[in-house]
Amino acid sequence: MGIPTAPMVTIAFKDLAKTNAANRGMPEERICFTPHPVWGKSDAEMYAYLEGNDPVTGKPLMKEVVDALTQPLTPDESKTGTITPPTGDPVFSDSFDNLQQYFMDNGMTDFMPIVLPTQEKVDAMLKGTSHAPDETVGKLTPAQGAFPAWTFNVRQVAINAVMAGARPEYFPTILALASSGQSAMFSSTNSLVYAAVINGPIRDKLNMNYGIGTMGPFAQPNATIGRAWTILSKNLCNGGLPGQTYEGSQGNVINYSNLIIPEDEKNNPWTPFHVQKGFKAEENVVSLFFGFGIQQAQGGFGLGIKPIPHYHEAFACNCIPFATIFGALGVFDPLVAAGLVQLGFKTKDQLADWLQKNTTATVAQLKSCLFSRPPAGPAAANLTDDSVVPKWPNASAFNFIVAGGETNPYHQVANMSYRMSISIDKWA
Repeated sequence: MGIPTAPMVTIAFKDLAKTNAANRGMPEERICFTPHPVWGKSDAEMYAYLEGNDPVTGKPLMKEVVDALTQPLTPDESKTGTITPPTGDPVFSDSFDNLQQYFMDNGMTDFMPIVLPTQEKVDAMLKGTSHAPDETVGKLTPAQGAFPAWTFNVRQVAINAVMAGARPEYFPTILALASSGQSAMFSSTNSLVYAAVINGPIRDKLNMNYGIGTMGPFAQPNATIGRAWTILSKNLCNGGLPGQTYEGSQGNVINYSNLIIPEDEKNNPWTPFHVQKGFKAEENVVSLFFGFGIQQAQGGFGLGIKPIPHYHEAFACNCIPFATIFGALGVFDPLVAAGLVQLGFKTKDQLADWLQKNTTATVAQLKSCLFSRPPAGPAAANLTDDSVVPKWPNASAFNFIVAGGETNPYHQVANMSYRMSISIDKWA
């Protein structure tokens, strides 16, 4: 567009920056590098970075930035182009063990054994949907805006669903996830994860587990639907390549199969989540959440379970360390949900309103957290660092799902925000 730019990237992302520029047709893009990390550094340390040398070229960093903005482009730097994603050979023939190793060696798996996607198995998977094999499902990228998006079709999703061990009747749910445009292998230095909440009659049709161990490895549909999302996120957008399209410093075990949470609508005293979002009760819907992850929490205050548990207070307490760039998702055992109703929270909205007002922090605490937002605007004019304010400005930051086996009144809390809800029926 004729506007000079000089991208500045820390040295830890050198390979990622250069690969991404090349994949966008600009292999000679001028990129300036700083030392790493920049997070948690003082102003003096940051100025030292700027006044020092580029750790890649050894040249003074600010002179390099100025030159990048002002010097004419060389012929090589002026070249542009496009990238066509590789698709590989249409057919591979070898022994079972060699083919397993081929898929692993080429980064097409989660490094667990897969079901080999033979033509027969892919054709069987395609019978799980009325959509044509060559119909476009959508586009995926490891991180929106940071990488070129790849377009893919129904057949390509079917191949990945077979690899994950899914059955044809699971395929519409997997297609719905694929159509979301959300890669389960999101590229960030934070090891971020997704959750998928499933509502509607399909939960029972597929024999999904929303009882004891609902988020554990205890049901084929829960496990393989989530695993398929991970595998297709690697193969249909070049995601999950450490140092290139994945930068999570420590990674997250949830990435293996994501958080798949069918809601227990039968034992849910409130409105099912998909109905909250405008769908009919008889519709089949998957809703996506995104954030840092999930953790066990106590049913009541402290370590014990009181005769009349203060579940709402326990939930607020468990959210204290959460970062406010994401919301708070509660997964309540039906016993907890029933207890909250007994305490007067007849709807999810009533609970969310109470939590928004009573999950608080000081302004100083919010300022000190990189991933939290202190109050801003006219309402914050008279606040001091000691002022106690709600951590989240809106009750919409709080969402609740009911699932669990009623073996004890426990809940789990996730520092995750709601993203979208997608019709599964559309892909049947």
